[in-house]
Amino acid sequence: MIKKKVTVVNPAGLHTRPAGILVQLASEFESEFFIHMYGYRINGKSILGVMTLAADEGSEMELELEGPDEEEAMKQIVALFERGFNE
Repeated sequence: MIKKKVTVVNPAGLHTRPAGILVQLASEFESEFFIHMYGYRINGKSILGVMTLAADEGSEMELELEGPDEEEAMKQIVALFERGFNE
């Protein structure tokens, strides 16, 4: 299992489009994916779960991945956050 803290950098936050991109990317990997925020642990492969976070710009969260491709999954998911979901 690996964990990493990330910050939402895109001005609109983690709204519908970036949440969908995140879930779609995470679903390409076999590893389990969870997001820790506000004391909650949500399934990062669930669009409803990600949307319930209502993460604004500047929000910090911890990503947790566990599985055979966790390293590559973390690398790509962190890069997505760092690019601001291409917005």
